[in-house]
Amino acid sequence: MQFALNPLTAASATLPNLAGSAAASALTSTATQTAGPAPFADLLTDAVGQVNHLEDQARTAVDGLITGSGVDVHQAMIATQKASMAFELALSVRNKAVAAYQQVIGMQF
Repeated sequence: MQFALNPLTAASATLPNLAGSAAASALTSTATQTAGPAPFADLLTDAVGQVNHLEDQARTAVDGLITGSGVDVHQAMIATQKASMAFELALSVRNKAVAAYQQVIGMQF
């Protein structure tokens, strides 16, 4: 069993598990298209897009539950929890990035 030394590495390793198989396959196909490392901005853009996609899925599931269009309660709850966890992960990554930026700005050269 491998342990991640960096919290961001551990968080990014769990992101595809939160996003489900469709987003995981999209992330894998994006990673295989580029030969070198992807720019950090592209990684953040993709992560925000995945969080947005999960929130849209949750909204659709809840709307389907309310209108009675064949969505089970447990499907709606799972979709909302996935969206919530993905948002919390994105928020914590943003907070870490802001804290790192503030540390760099506070350095004296």
